[in-house]
Order: sequence, then C-alpha cells, then structure tokens
Amino acid sequence: MEAATRVIASQGLSASTALIAKEAGIANGSLFTYFETKADLFNQLYLELKTEMTAAAMKDLPKSGDLRKQVFHAWSNWIDWAVSNPHKRYALRQLNVSDGITPATRNAADKVAVDFNDLIKRIRAHGSLQTAPISFVGALLNGLAEATIVTMINDPDNAKKHCKTGFETFWRAIG
Repeated sequence: MEAATRVIASQGLSASTALIAKEAGIANGSLFTYFETKADLFNQLYLELKTEMTAAAMKDLPKSGDLRKQVFHAWSNWIDWAVSNPHKRYALRQLNVSDGITPATRNAADKVAVDFNDLIKRIRAHGSLQTAPISFVGALLNGLAEATIVTMINDPDNAKKHCKTGFETFWRAIG
C-alpha cells in the first residue's frame, strides 16, 4: 500500500501495476495475490488513506464543549496530517476524483468518517449553507483545506497562522 501511495502520488492513476510492484519490491504477479485487479488495489488504498486521515483529524477530539473549538481541533489535525504526509495527500486527492472508486468504497469511507461528518453537519445546521448539498459543503471544505495546506508548505514560518486563517474562512462560510 505504501508503494502504491508513492507511485500514485508521483505518476497518477494511470501508473502501471508493474511499477507499483517494482516499487514494493515484489513480482508483478504477486500484487495480484492480494488484489484481484488494479481497481481493487485503488479502492482498498482509498479506504485505507481516508481511514488514516479521519483518525488523525479526530485524534484527542474533545467530546463536549464549544463546537467551534471541536471543529478547529479536527481541522488542525487534518491539516497537520496532510502537510506531514504529502504522498498520501497527493494519492488521496487523485483517488478521490477517480471514477474507479466504487460507491461501496465511498460509503465505507463515509462510515469511517461518521464523527467528522457529524461535526460538519452540526455546524452547517444553522448556517448559510444549511440547504446546500452536503457534497458541495464537502467540496468547499476540501478546497479550503487544500489551499491552506499548499500555503503552509510554501510558507512554513507562518504555517500556524495560515492554518488558522483557512479555518476562519471555512467557519465563516459554513457556520
């Protein structure tokens, strides 16, 4: 999975299974011992990366208290994970827009992220985007997060400031 992450991050979704197997240090045929198809590999990787990202975002989340502080905590953890794991972020970004990721895999990822998604639903319940499709809210969140991540990487001396600015922008848009 680590090899697939690195290859997808550098070569995109069109990368061959032979290249993934080579990066993993195994024979190409051995890859198919674990995954029937390239699509199966990509679906499993998508679910693994979404699970890891969600676990990072929700780590040590206060279970009660101010909703804004809870959401900022999850945001900060998520952004830190993405900045610290660029290959995983790049691979997940590509897998996220792939038609090869099945609805069943996307549903499984949504189940893993139920607590994170609940936070988003709770803040949008009374905000300006309460009637917007949740897919739009998710796309907005991802776009702001990506802009924040890139800015933090390009200006690491002000990373904390950029993280907070990205969150404030998201909070004003959705809260």
